[in-house]
Amino acid sequence: MIQRALTSRLKEAAAQLPVVTLTGPRQSGKTTLCRAAFPGKKYVNLEPLDTRDFAQSDPRGFLAEYSEGVILDEIQNVPELLSYIQADVDEDPSPGRFILTGSQQLAANRAIGQTLAGRTAILHLLPFSLDERRQSEDWQEDLWLDVFRGGYPRVYDRHLDPVRWYADYITTYIERDVRQVKEIGDLRAFRTFITLAAGRTAQEVNLSSLGGDAGVSHNTTRAWLGILEASFITTLVPAWHRNVRKQIIKAPKLHFIDTGVACSLLGIRDPDQLRSHPLRGALFESWVAGEILKGLVHRGRQPDLKHYRESRGMEIDLVLQQAGSLHLIECKSGATTHPSFFEPLQAIRDLIGATSSNTAVTAALVYGGKESHPRRTIPVYSWSDIEKLSRRVAG
Repeated sequence: MIQRALTSRLKEAAAQLPVVTLTGPRQSGKTTLCRAAFPGKKYVNLEPLDTRDFAQSDPRGFLAEYSEGVILDEIQNVPELLSYIQADVDEDPSPGRFILTGSQQLAANRAIGQTLAGRTAILHLLPFSLDERRQSEDWQEDLWLDVFRGGYPRVYDRHLDPVRWYADYITTYIERDVRQVKEIGDLRAFRTFITLAAGRTAQEVNLSSLGGDAGVSHNTTRAWLGILEASFITTLVPAWHRNVRKQIIKAPKLHFIDTGVACSLLGIRDPDQLRSHPLRGALFESWVAGEILKGLVHRGRQPDLKHYRESRGMEIDLVLQQAGSLHLIECKSGATTHPSFFEPLQAIRDLIGATSSNTAVTAALVYGGKESHPRRTIPVYSWSDIEKLSRRVAG
């Protein structure tokens, strides 16, 4: 079994609070992780209708069967159960009694925020990070194969064909999860929408353009992007500016968290296609953003990813703001570095540093080559050393 980076943080949370809630996309390994981390706990899946009916019709009787603690999988299917869990843990606040998992971020968080505030830790599990994928017996040190395969555990655990698995995953996601969202009545239109969104990964979001191409309204576009975020398919990275008001005005960037999903939606059926694909650079940037995001989330950190772009054209792909520090990260998919790669990083780092005396500003370049270079001014990280950069910026 591949050891998950979140394991220690999950156990720490269970040793401190009576409830731990683990959310993340479907098939990211939540159930496997929880059962491995807490082998002595009983396990109940709230997906089957008969189990769900028992929990809904007799919540007290249902919970009484697990007074010693339980892993409740897919808690978003029975959100009313949370009120009874609240009453239960108020009577017995022993740490680690209930381990809850959920696949829909907004649905789970809304209910948890109303009922379990102060009683639960909320953690997120995303697909495998690069260090986790390396534990697979069929791992190969190939950037474009890695971008193509993505990070979903079943592709590695069961040695599945990524083309077939991701196609099935996307279909299941649309037909199963999206049907539960009221805003969507036309699944075919939504499938078109997410395909068009995949073609805009690592780009600033233009709601009118995306909605116009998909044939839906501006408000529908906004709502559907929210659904993709709630399901951990995409993340919106807002613009960074020293003036907080300007962050709201600037357009956010869209990133698919897992490039395997994006490649499938784009019809990429072989890693060799990526080597000359017009979206090669964008997919690499989203791959880097996803790895940085996983590094933060799997350490229990709140990700604060942003991007930077000036009206005159200078831009930085990723900006990570931590307490007292600002990290600038530029992504280049080529296997060779060029002096021009460092110019915007150097200029923006110096500009921000000169006007932000209380903030330590660092810069780094991630590229598609094999060798990392610990330069004094701007260090260069190979894609294969992304975890080192992730640890550095996480602090």
